[in-house]
Amino acid sequence: MDLDWSPADLAFRDEVRSFLDEKLTPDLRRAGQLATSVYPDHEASMQWQHILHERGWAAPAWPVRHGGCDWSLTQHYIFSRECTLAGAPNLSPMGIRMVAHAIMAFGTEEQQNYFLPGILTGEVFFCQGYSEPESGSDLASLSMAAVDDGDDFIVTGSKIWTTHATEANWIFALVRTSKQAKKQQGITFLLIDMRTPGIEIRPLVMTSGEQVQNQVFFDQVRVPKKNVLGRVDDGWTVAKYLLIFERGGGAAAPALQVMAEELARAATTQPGPDGAPLIDDPGFARRLADARIRADVLEVLEYRTLSAISRGKDPGSAASTIKILGTELSQALTELALEAAGPRGRAYQPHATMPGGPIVDFTAPADGFVSGEEWQAVAPLRYFNDRAGSIYAGSNEIQRNIIAKATLGL
Repeated sequence: MDLDWSPADLAFRDEVRSFLDEKLTPDLRRAGQLATSVYPDHEASMQWQHILHERGWAAPAWPVRHGGCDWSLTQHYIFSRECTLAGAPNLSPMGIRMVAHAIMAFGTEEQQNYFLPGILTGEVFFCQGYSEPESGSDLASLSMAAVDDGDDFIVTGSKIWTTHATEANWIFALVRTSKQAKKQQGITFLLIDMRTPGIEIRPLVMTSGEQVQNQVFFDQVRVPKKNVLGRVDDGWTVAKYLLIFERGGGAAAPALQVMAEELARAATTQPGPDGAPLIDDPGFARRLADARIRADVLEVLEYRTLSAISRGKDPGSAASTIKILGTELSQALTELALEAAGPRGRAYQPHATMPGGPIVDFTAPADGFVSGEEWQAVAPLRYFNDRAGSIYAGSNEIQRNIIAKATLGL
């Protein structure tokens, strides 16, 4: 593999940098750099999506006919890395990176014409309705019922850990439309308007203090059958396809590489146990070096997966491998960052960050006082948020079972 960028790639990199220099305002950069999880400040994220959409870069991984970019894998990598380096806020993945691909693959022409343009502009904002109070990692055991009623389904039940449900106007949900011997059967993939009567949202407070996730209750909610994605009782097929993009459809490596580089710079000034710079501590330096190597390995695996998808091939269990490596590496880096932050990283200072939702039960000092540097305030919140990384999108234990079965034949 030739790892040198071509003159065309370098020209594209300069084009991206010029665009970011012009369009990425200080406020947007701040939202990206001070985000405490994969979900940045909602208003900043939507503002940045609008700017990207004007340029035609909001969803570069989409097919060109739907508004994507005719880029090479190298250009996708360059764009992702340059946005990360510049501190651009993330876009919410639920629409652009996840359900949009399922709509392209399984949706009717009417569904594609309605949802895809709205997802690009942000007018259609999706949240995900998968997990239930009694159905998490074993997703196929879900029980939220959708009862046939002529041209509609009547939906009753609840979904939990629903990120940004209070901001979303649509939810893609897995519902139980029939009970069959195999629990994966009888599940339907349904697109539900969140403004429909009978829907109630109850916010949940995360360990970081942020109010980003929710429980959503459905009480006799009427949903037109035209909102079924794919076939009735065959929603598991749609869900498995979508999970490829949730677990490994994006490029996580660039952000992790940048995080490791920033951590290395911070460790040159932060004192270690003996008072010398933390980077000189052999134990810390070894763990940081290990994380940087793993980030480079993850990058190669993402290249292979994107290459397979671009050639119309099923990447198989590679998505599970990437999900495990990416989330566990992120946890390792946030743990190192918390260690580097030292005593000032132990202070709870969410007012010095820009989280993905409001902080409850916290009053900022009147003078806005912050102890240490901003990254030291961000470190503990990222640490707490990343504890969930090995659980969401299918727990890493489940992913290892998938790999054992699909790749090792166990």
